[in-house]
Amino acid sequence: MFGSARNPTHTYAELALESDVRAASPHRLIILLFEGAQSAISVARVHAVSGNFAERGTHISKAIDIIANGLKASLDIQAGGELAERLSALYEYMVSRLLFANMKNDVPTLDEVQSLLGEIHDAWRQIDPDRQQK
Repeated sequence: MFGSARNPTHTYAELALESDVRAASPHRLIILLFEGAQSAISVARVHAVSGNFAERGTHISKAIDIIANGLKASLDIQAGGELAERLSALYEYMVSRLLFANMKNDVPTLDEVQSLLGEIHDAWRQIDPDRQQK
């Protein structure tokens, strides 16, 4: 009668994220990519531990997509020089480790990538141009 039932909280969260993305600065968009990748890995970890391999794979794939087609693709090697090249190599490493974690159901490897993302994410938050102007 009213169509498919949707979780109102989920719908609100999707709308809030969409609104955040539309209004975000380039710096904030990178922060959102880090948060999305870390969230996907956290969910993949839960599914890896519980033995839900299909969901684990889905969330690892999501994290790989964010890292390869979001974080890595956003690098400007020309302007960023050696730092951008090193980040590119690190993102490639993370993608290969996530593929390994998916194939072997290796939770410590998920934790390794989560830790690496966390370190870069923290550094990125510290260079917030809006915070530096205040």
